[in-house]
Amino acid sequence: MQSLSRGWNFLKQAWGMAFKDKDLLKPSIYALVVGMIISLIGIVPIILVAVTIGDSQAGRIVMGGLGVILMFVQFTVTYIFSAMTIHLIYGYLTKGDARMDEAWAIVRRDFFDILTLAAVSTLVGMLRNAAQNNRRNNVFAGILRTALRAVEALWTEAALLVLPAMVIDDLNLKDSLARIVKITKENFLLVGISFVGVRWVTGLIGFIGGVIGLVLAVAVGGGIAYLGGASTALIIVGVAVGALIFFSIIMLISLFTSYTTTAYHTCLYIWARDVEKAHVEGRVESKVTAPAPLAAVLA
Repeated sequence: MQSLSRGWNFLKQAWGMAFKDKDLLKPSIYALVVGMIISLIGIVPIILVAVTIGDSQAGRIVMGGLGVILMFVQFTVTYIFSAMTIHLIYGYLTKGDARMDEAWAIVRRDFFDILTLAAVSTLVGMLRNAAQNNRRNNVFAGILRTALRAVEALWTEAALLVLPAMVIDDLNLKDSLARIVKITKENFLLVGISFVGVRWVTGLIGFIGGVIGLVLAVAVGGGIAYLGGASTALIIVGVAVGALIFFSIIMLISLFTSYTTTAYHTCLYIWARDVEKAHVEGRVESKVTAPAPLAAVLA
């Protein structure tokens, strides 16, 4: 319960920053819109291939290739706008100002590093999908699926810390990974993921929001269809309105989760970085103040 309480308090602090400086939310909004557009564009050729030659070996290979490309592009888009959010939060916490022009400059500077991070994430996703699509039910296949799910979860968490290292300290993927491993081994990542339950809080709010969205969608959309009686046009309108309500709420949940998670890992990395610096300089590590959103949670 204490972990959930800390997560809730951090959430309030993180969104307090966003309400004071609206630029902090812009990259998450851009990511949502661009991601939707890319998904809509990317799914078209996959559907066309599935309809035309989907039953053939060549068709399955082409669909698999298109799926990998779409996954890579989606990861790239996500990391680009997450990198912008990280820089904006860092600028807000250190300078009191989040500047979009600097955030775009950081993306241009780190574009290749972001691509390498997206490539690794795509590879991990491919391995996960391959294991899930393996229909064998023997013990080895089960162990492999479990292991790859664990690897994916570990990599997802690692990527959330690697990206701040890239953005804040201008490191490539290799050096970012080495830095994260180093500060983890030396206990400079002082707040474990379970200590401040950001993931639990965002997951809980996301679940509740999804249920509310579904209920509203069914109630409104179903109500329109019911009032329309046998009218096909009103039934279609009801379904469309219901779908719009549901997916609009899902988009808001995605925006909420993306910004909150990025803010937490950015603050966590900044604190670990400052503690490491104090250790090197021989200062008392416990005296190092965490970034404001974390400091308020831990007070």
